[in-house]
Amino acid sequence: MARKSLIEREKRRQKLEQKYYLIRRSSKKEISKAPSMREKKIEIHGKLQSSPRNSATIRLHRRCFLTGRPRANYRDFDLSGHILREMVHTCLLPGATRSSW
Repeated sequence: MARKSLIEREKRRQKLEQKYYLIRRSSKKEISKAPSMREKKIEIHGKLQSSPRNSATIRLHRRCFLTGRPRANYRDFDLSGHILREMVHTCLLPGATRSSW
């Protein structure tokens, strides 16, 4: 189980990312469409930099839905590998086949 503080930090980052998503996206479009005037691009870039650092989508980290584990997550199930394996073995995930060799 992950520490509660790390899980809460991720939740706060997700809220900030959703809040500033449209602002950041429009600023990036403005930069790409702006003419090659250096001053204009620097001004738009400053506006983009004024948003909080944690509002960037790249800073989000996918975590396990049940345990909060930050590593070995499967996007389809939103679970970490060992939890996914346990659920497949107990037949809680329909359609998933367990491997045996």
